[in-house]
This record gives sequence, structure tokens and C-alpha cells, in this order.
Amino acid sequence: MTKNEDYPLFMHWYKTLDWILDRTEKMPKSVRFSISTRIASTGIDIIENIIETIYTKDKWKHLRNMNMNFEKLRVLFRICHERHYISTRQYQYISEQINEAGKMCGGWLKKCKE
Repeated sequence: MTKNEDYPLFMHWYKTLDWILDRTEKMPKSVRFSISTRIASTGIDIIENIIETIYTKDKWKHLRNMNMNFEKLRVLFRICHERHYISTRQYQYISEQINEAGKMCGGWLKKCKE
């Protein structure tokens, strides 16, 4: 049986998700049941996509879903930054983390094509 810890994308996203959940818990109450929940849910969807990719043969479908969720998070965090729910420094950090995860996902997609 494969261990999730053997996959760099899993480890990277696990740490990133921890950061995301910490930030969404601290967002204003007025957005806690809208954008904050959407961000947290999308981040959790991504870790589920990673696990499904590790353990299934149909990796392509899960990797495509993961890529779509990365794009959704990019937009949601841009909205948060523009509305001042997160600082510029936090926005830069999460953008870098999402981009890095996207590159890892892209590499995995490329490997599946071969």
C-alpha cells in the first residue's frame, strides 16, 4: 500500500491546507459562511483529489479536477485580497503555494500522458 507521505504534492498541499484553514477561520464573520467556506471546501477537495489520484487508475480525471480547483482558489483568494480579508503578504504567500502545487500537478499530468 502506498503512503501519502511518499508524494511531494500531498505533503505540500497538506501544509498549504493547514495555512488555508487557519486563515479562513480568522476571516470576518460576515463572510464566514460564504467565501471563507468556499475556500476551505475547495482546499479540502484538492487534498481529496490528491488521495484519489494516488489510489486510482483513472488519474487523469482527478488531476484535471485538481487543476480546476487550483484555479478556483486563485480567484477566491484574489477576491479576499481585494476586499482586504487577507494582507498583501498573505496573498503573495498563498499565490506562490498554489502555483507550486499547480506545477506539481502539471508534472503529474504530463507523466500520465507518457
